[in-house]
Amino acid sequence: MEKILDTVDAQLESGLERLFAFLRIPSISAQPAHKGDCLAAAEFIRAELQTMGFAARLSETTGLPGVIATNHEAGPDVPHVLFYGHYDVQPVDPRSLWHADPFDPQLVDGPRGKKIVARGAVDDKGQVISFLEACRAHLAVNGRLPVRLTMLLEGEEENGSPSLAELLNNERETLAAADFVYVADTNMWDAATPAITASLRGLAAMEVRIHGPSRDLHSGFFGGLALNPIQVLVDILGQLKDASGRIAIPGFYDGITEVSPAQEEAWGQLGFDTAGFLGGVGLSTPAGEAGQIPLAQIWARPTAEINGIYGGYQGDGSKTVIPAHATAKLTFRLVAGQDPAQIQEKFENFVTSRLPPDARAEFIRGAAAPGYGLNPQASFLRAAQAALTEEFGKPAALIGCGASIPVVEAFKTHLGLDTLLAGFGLDDDCVHSPNEKFDLACFHRGTRAHARLLAALGGNR
Repeated sequence: MEKILDTVDAQLESGLERLFAFLRIPSISAQPAHKGDCLAAAEFIRAELQTMGFAARLSETTGLPGVIATNHEAGPDVPHVLFYGHYDVQPVDPRSLWHADPFDPQLVDGPRGKKIVARGAVDDKGQVISFLEACRAHLAVNGRLPVRLTMLLEGEEENGSPSLAELLNNERETLAAADFVYVADTNMWDAATPAITASLRGLAAMEVRIHGPSRDLHSGFFGGLALNPIQVLVDILGQLKDASGRIAIPGFYDGITEVSPAQEEAWGQLGFDTAGFLGGVGLSTPAGEAGQIPLAQIWARPTAEINGIYGGYQGDGSKTVIPAHATAKLTFRLVAGQDPAQIQEKFENFVTSRLPPDARAEFIRGAAAPGYGLNPQASFLRAAQAALTEEFGKPAALIGCGASIPVVEAFKTHLGLDTLLAGFGLDDDCVHSPNEKFDLACFHRGTRAHARLLAALGGNR
């Protein structure tokens, strides 16, 4: 292992050269004008993998191709890892806010030392190259990797992954043979603390429209007698939560697992600054579910949020009407054990059971994805924790993510595979924003951590 880590250190400069060459390709998948650049990025990474000894090829889709690469020389008796990343990047607008050309990577001074600044520096080109450099070091020292490795790099992640399901289905025989997926497109807890994201919240989106009179009514002629759909809507939405912040939809919490005292204690030791977190957005007091610690509220507990509500007159001044209808859009963040379709149905029942005479509800079901929780006893998770702890000299934090990561659901749905999420970005990396960056220390130590992780997964630490 020491020889491998020494090789990582010795190859840092050449690794940066390879990363900078990758970053110079403006592979913006959302903009059709950059299709050729996306294809160039796919070819760049395919050629790099082939040079390293992988069997690498492009896998065509109706959109942009995926890059598929395999190196199984370690033999059948070691784990088979599927590494996922993406070669496309976000648009750069507004370009005027960048300190330099976003596709002319710069190594500049930052608050924690040098940082790599370019579009894609951390999301996801820097993290992909970091992993490749770890593989390169293993190959240089031992001539083979410690695991069977398959790599999948897609080209449309920043555009909603419209061809990912097609790609997974086309390559099912190759990809589903893996034991699990490894994704490094995530963050550490802080600059000194590595993290593994072990849970994700899912999503159930709903739109509800309350219909009342057949047309907008004059509030002077009909007010006090006619039903007002806005009043009906807000009355029902006002019953969504009780005084403690708990969601009042019958059966909403069925099937979920409560946060354990041990998990609460572990999260408490992370030093989460609730006041700073809320203060940054102009708030001061937690408003969620009573009795739950703040990190549980945003990582491990389901929510019901009203995202928009409208009806009646919206223009300047006043217009004295009782509107014919009123609409609200909601999203429910879900945790493992909740079925999105069932939650949508329970919400519909909640609304319809509270409708007064003459009111009618119309529903539109939107995006739906289940929550995800990784088995804390999974052998690859324990190996990853040990490897990250060895590199950083402090325990790797097992954290949650309050949002969804669609690719994780896709791997579970299409391939039946669990996903290990362990990356080396930081909260201040300006992901999707001007002046995106990747701390040089995070790139370097991330590469060392990847090298340790590969060895640990292969049973050699």
